[in-house]
Amino acid sequence: MNQSEKNAPGIDPGDASTAKCSLWIRVFSRLPLLFWYPVARFLAWMAWRVIPYRRHVVEANLKACFPEWDDASRELVIRDYYRGFADMLVEILHSLRLTEHELRRRVRIVNPELLREEVAPKDGTGKPVLIVAAHQANWEWMLLGLSTQLDIPLDAAYKPLIDNWAELEMRKLRSRFGARLIPAQGLLGDIIRQRGAPRVIALIADQEPVSSERKHWVRFLNRDTAFFLGAEEIARTTRYAAYFVRLARRRRGHYEVEFVKLAAAGEQLPSGEFTARYARLVEEQIRSAPADWPWSHKRWKLKKPLYQG
Repeated sequence: MNQSEKNAPGIDPGDASTAKCSLWIRVFSRLPLLFWYPVARFLAWMAWRVIPYRRHVVEANLKACFPEWDDASRELVIRDYYRGFADMLVEILHSLRLTEHELRRRVRIVNPELLREEVAPKDGTGKPVLIVAAHQANWEWMLLGLSTQLDIPLDAAYKPLIDNWAELEMRKLRSRFGARLIPAQGLLGDIIRQRGAPRVIALIADQEPVSSERKHWVRFLNRDTAFFLGAEEIARTTRYAAYFVRLARRRRGHYEVEFVKLAAAGEQLPSGEFTARYARLVEEQIRSAPADWPWSHKRWKLKKPLYQG
């Protein structure tokens, strides 16, 4: 092939490699989880013992958050963290082939009627409802489970990925059961445009805010921790009812979702109270299953200014 043929319009080696990668992912996703779980266990052992994946970050975070633990207790959680993280990776890959029936079997929603009564009550006075989750266990399956079992339109805020191929694939996965994805920066504007339309609005709010974002400091897991105020500002602006999404891993590949009220419709809260309630519920969730939160993330890069109380 000469140089002009290599650069011919419509021939992009990058596009070809991307298509090949997507094809292989689809092929591997056809394999059952019974095949993938042993692979996940091996990958977890490698990340834990052989080629440590951010081991120093995981260990430092756990030492600071749980200073009362001895070395053996901490090591057990570190092992289980890598196991759970590896399981989630193969479960996400399997998501491309998940049927609605299998998803309902693997993700159980305890009390969906709470949201249905807010969004579509019998008297016809329903309003949209806000649900706020954290990065606990397999949050991707949580979104898919909500999409299939609430029987209510679901809008989900997300942070677009930098890599174009990964962004495209994750959007396909997350929306395959009908969820409408909205970039987080445009969420409030979308809510205003869609005001009154009956639906559930979902977002995950335990990421560390960047230095330029408005934030609220709370004592969280024994540390001064900044939470971004996006969820609180949306709740204050809309006065919609808000619920925390409690997610628990009941056994391998099986999860349970429960809604816990954060704020009633129309409730007026002091500044920071909504975020403080959310942080308390996230901490309770983490303490009940510490291995299921992403400890390899550098969550505490921001330091609380001395002049703030």
